[in-house]
Amino acid sequence: MLSFVMSWLVWLGLVVLITAVAAITGITPKGTRHVANTRLMGVARFVLVALVIIFAYLAFRARSGG
Repeated sequence: MLSFVMSWLVWLGLVVLITAVAAITGITPKGTRHVANTRLMGVARFVLVALVIIFAYLAFRARSGG
């Protein structure tokens, strides 16, 4: 039976998605150092994109049965 209560895995996925959007856009609270256009943030974005590609590939392989 389909339940309308989300599991902990769905909540974890939402948190990861929100965190990724915040990391990519460079959202920061007031009073913190600006790192949105630094080399470190560029590397962080590259690593994030690489991880997304790896996990998408693994999900595709798992779905196709390979």
